[in-house]
Amino acid sequence: MSAANRAVPMSAQRMALSLFWRTFFLLVLLVGGCLTAWTIALLMRDDPPREVLAARELACVINVGREALVRIEPGARAGLLQAIAAREQLTLRPRTAADRWASASDDASLRRFADVLRSELGAETQVAAQVNGQPGLWVGFAIEREAWWLRADPARALPPHNLPWLLALLAVLAVILVASVLVARRINRPLRELQFAASRIREGDLDSRLDETTITSEIREVNMGFNRMARELAKVEEDRVVMLAGISHDLRTPLARLRLEAEMSVSDEEARANMASDIDQLDAIIDKFMDYARPGETRLQGVLLSRLIDKEAAAFRDPGEIRITSRVAIDLEVMADEVELGRVFANLFENARRYGRSADTGVAEVQVSYVRTGGWVICSLRDRGPGVPESRIKQLTAPFYRGDTARTAATGAGLGLAIVEKAMARMGGTVEFHNAPDTGLMIHLRLKHAKT
Repeated sequence: MSAANRAVPMSAQRMALSLFWRTFFLLVLLVGGCLTAWTIALLMRDDPPREVLAARELACVINVGREALVRIEPGARAGLLQAIAAREQLTLRPRTAADRWASASDDASLRRFADVLRSELGAETQVAAQVNGQPGLWVGFAIEREAWWLRADPARALPPHNLPWLLALLAVLAVILVASVLVARRINRPLRELQFAASRIREGDLDSRLDETTITSEIREVNMGFNRMARELAKVEEDRVVMLAGISHDLRTPLARLRLEAEMSVSDEEARANMASDIDQLDAIIDKFMDYARPGETRLQGVLLSRLIDKEAAAFRDPGEIRITSRVAIDLEVMADEVELGRVFANLFENARRYGRSADTGVAEVQVSYVRTGGWVICSLRDRGPGVPESRIKQLTAPFYRGDTARTAATGAGLGLAIVEKAMARMGGTVEFHNAPDTGLMIHLRLKHAKT
């Protein structure tokens, strides 16, 4: 099972809300709540509704016109009607039994408008959307025994739709959203820079620095503290490298003298061989110290993974101790430092040779495979050994840690897997350790694929 196909823990699937989005949503809720309260207050002040006011105004006009028509001479009514039509943009005409009209009951505003007119003018008042095919706002009423139609412009008699007001509200909301994004980004920028610098420190780039001249005093203090920490870490790392390199170099001279004296002074061949083996072991431990203290500069280039694995596997010639089977395509290239990646596989094979031997055969059987996922290559190594207790898997890459409990049987420095993790980080990759479903340890190396 590859690293790409493993199930993600439920705790890792919970969606995390970044500081930017939390600030953004809080600003939107605050301003949106204020706008909502403001809108509700405006709506509560609009009492009575506009269509009620328009109906009362039109009823007043009709009553005035009715009184005028009643009191004027019949011969002068035509002139009065023409004057009203020209001045108020209203049309008055007699209502006949042959008129065909359509009710205005389909619209809620018109229904409210008609109810108010009937309450003002009488229950026999009719409100129509069209009469004899002519659209408009038609109001039918009676003057003594005569029936009349009054035609008015609906846009004048009824309140217009609130579309302009809604567009203005939407424009205000859009401005609020943009302003919230800018404010949240402004607030979040120092923390984002701190997050980026911390990630660079975690990856080994101890030269990351933050701006110590920012105006905000709290951010300035945090940046100054972070820069001090980065400088101290860089000094500690430099001292550690110098110390390990110096100790390893100084130990080489007495070891060489011990080897020479053992060859010349010890007559017992078995004792001489044992001493030579111990000296070789010490020399190998010194090499591990040198590898671990090596500076972090790497030169990434396309490396044929299969050829490199075969080259490192060839150093483990004894089939009675380890057998390595590679299923990596011969043309698969990854972006890596060839020397560093070779050191990674050498340490992994050596770790399998020591701790990954099968209980049945006593031989470490290592299988190397790979999968492609996006722009990455995940190379997996698996042995058939006893594996590692789950509680200790996270400690495998700790310096000087050994996964077995038999310390007297250990022949290494406990730096092999720590060197692997450090080398993979320098090449922009990762390493993960998991127990196989049945038995053995699985190691997944995540490397960038070299696109050709």
